[in-house]
Amino acid sequence: MAMLLSLIFAIVPKNDTMKTTHIVAPKAAKKPTKLEKHDDVRIDDYFWMRLSDAQKLAAEKDDQTRNVVDYLHAENEYYQESTAHTKDFQETLFQEMKGRIKEDDSSVPYKDNGYFYITRYETGKQYPIFSRKKETLAAKEEILFDVNEMATGFDYYQLGGLNISENNQFAVFATDTVSRRQYTLRIKNLETGEIYKDVIENTTGGSVWANDNRTLFYTKKDPVTLRSEKIFRHVLGTPTSEDIEVFHEKEDTFGTYVSKTKSNKYIIIGSFSTLSTEAQFLEADNPTGSFKMLQTREKNLEYSVSHYKNDFYLLTNKDDAINFKLMKTSVDQTEKKHWVDVIPHRADTLLEDFSIFKEYLILEERNNGLNKIRIKRWDEKEDYYLPFSEETYSVGVYENPEFDTDIIRYSYNSMTTPASVIDFNLTNKTKDIQKEQAVLGGKFQKENYISKRVWATARDGKKVAISLVYHKDTVLNKDTPLMQYAYGAYGYTISDGFSTTRLSLLDRGFVFALTHIRGGQYLGRAWYEDGKMLSKKNTFTDFIDCSKYLIENNYTSAAHLYAMGGSAGGLLMGAIVNMNPELYNGIIAAVPFVDVISTMLDESIPLTTGEYDEWGNPNDKEYYMYIKSYSPYDQVAAKAYPNMLITTGYFDSQVQYWEPAKWVAKLRELKTDTNMLFLDTNMEVGHGGASGRFDALKDTAKEYTFFLALENKLDS
Repeated sequence: MAMLLSLIFAIVPKNDTMKTTHIVAPKAAKKPTKLEKHDDVRIDDYFWMRLSDAQKLAAEKDDQTRNVVDYLHAENEYYQESTAHTKDFQETLFQEMKGRIKEDDSSVPYKDNGYFYITRYETGKQYPIFSRKKETLAAKEEILFDVNEMATGFDYYQLGGLNISENNQFAVFATDTVSRRQYTLRIKNLETGEIYKDVIENTTGGSVWANDNRTLFYTKKDPVTLRSEKIFRHVLGTPTSEDIEVFHEKEDTFGTYVSKTKSNKYIIIGSFSTLSTEAQFLEADNPTGSFKMLQTREKNLEYSVSHYKNDFYLLTNKDDAINFKLMKTSVDQTEKKHWVDVIPHRADTLLEDFSIFKEYLILEERNNGLNKIRIKRWDEKEDYYLPFSEETYSVGVYENPEFDTDIIRYSYNSMTTPASVIDFNLTNKTKDIQKEQAVLGGKFQKENYISKRVWATARDGKKVAISLVYHKDTVLNKDTPLMQYAYGAYGYTISDGFSTTRLSLLDRGFVFALTHIRGGQYLGRAWYEDGKMLSKKNTFTDFIDCSKYLIENNYTSAAHLYAMGGSAGGLLMGAIVNMNPELYNGIIAAVPFVDVISTMLDESIPLTTGEYDEWGNPNDKEYYMYIKSYSPYDQVAAKAYPNMLITTGYFDSQVQYWEPAKWVAKLRELKTDTNMLFLDTNMEVGHGGASGRFDALKDTAKEYTFFLALENKLDS
């Protein structure tokens, strides 16, 4: 075999919680591949680990595929053997987490077009049951989909894209059984239970019905890059081979989607990139008509569309509105020269979203990092904010499909307050808590936990927020274990929310710290802009400076500081351990994006071209050299690294498995320490991990066990 699975060295951890001294780690074969760009030469010894989708799915394995699979299995076996003594604790932790969940749980019903819709779970079952009741909650339950039955026989099963026709008779549903987010669309007759022969493969899962209840619009993906690129029109009962292509997004840095306005009057085709959007519209009563352009795409012009009366309402950054503003324009004159302000731009407030009701406009804003919900009457008689008293929290407008209503539904939670679904009466200003997340097991009491927000000063003087939560009995000092988490990319903000699984760390003396670093939009759009492209390193240095703040202020010490991030947050983990490995005792990098330069140079890899506005296009030398300077795989060096657990999915379409696999192989080759290094590959799933709710808990239990073992807390 070309790959060698032989001895490298015996691993001796800092403590004896992972007894691996008699277990040897796999050693991957080195097959140097020369990669050259801009007169710069990189030698990739593990490039051979890359397999195509065809190779992964082929019934007969070629030599390369066998070698790669053998290596991944060897790493899995090494991880399993090295942590075998923790299995009982993992099971204890899993049962503990599972024990907090109300297994026979259900969502708060919401009403749409004459039906109440409910998602519920049954005791012992992994997947949801989707149902509805006509007009009243006392009506007989109609089961739409029992995903437990549908998932039988599959290692992975995801149901999504549920979309009901206007006459309530038909439901489109999307399924993914490989975990590559390539969904197959089917149509079910909700009156007869028949699932039609119409089968549409390789879609995004999204679709919309026209108002004739027979015509369906959906989005197809490029089969190689998985870019959403084409919108088709399908007529119920006709062969899918006869479907009409109504739009093809030909620019490879753009994707496309189809949606329907809340008013049900227009079907929207949207095109999007990181920095630009474009929309076309068609009356939903005229599905065979031609789409009309709303506003042609322009670089750095973003907008999203809603409809009310005779106008389109647009959340947009037009006129350099970096934090976005709300504008409107007549449906008859949609070009941007006709747009007028509804909610002007504010330098200190990010306008994140809005919802339109018959009498009210609801705005979702973020100021100084905190969510706010603003209520504004169309007749301008009222304009106010809902009050929230906690120092840090998360709130957002919930499922509100009804248009003519005086009640809005929103969700609220904080790091110490379980999630609630609340109905707010806009007429009498009262609130009705429809549901608060149940935390079973009898141990959780909100008052036993402390949450606060502190601000670290980054090296360039910027203030970075850190949201902390810990048990009231936890003493904060240099011996306190602390887990620091962040994401820091794409403008995505991780809000300060509640977690039942996190209690397993807090109850064992851990502090959890969520760092709101640049790359997200916690402090507005500028916070994102200052953490991308040629400013990407601010994301990494912010995280490191927060770590130093936590150590210097006696929340923890380097011997007890742990860090975790996934996907782009896994890139963050890879960068910080190259830059300041001495600050951390343990790292978990989940599905990490670590081979940045090679991936961004390969346009055949899913998502690459659409990412140029996030990371930069390395075909430009300036971006190439900058990306290379932080790309974790390229920057691995002969130095001491922390204890590390790296996870991936064999069928991951967003961060291909070979990135973490190559990274681990290179780390094994070069690192000078005797700390633990594990690669855990789920050979059945992709980017999102396990599909069942209990299987996902098992993954969390494994991750927490890694940190708790390093703290000698397996008996607690």
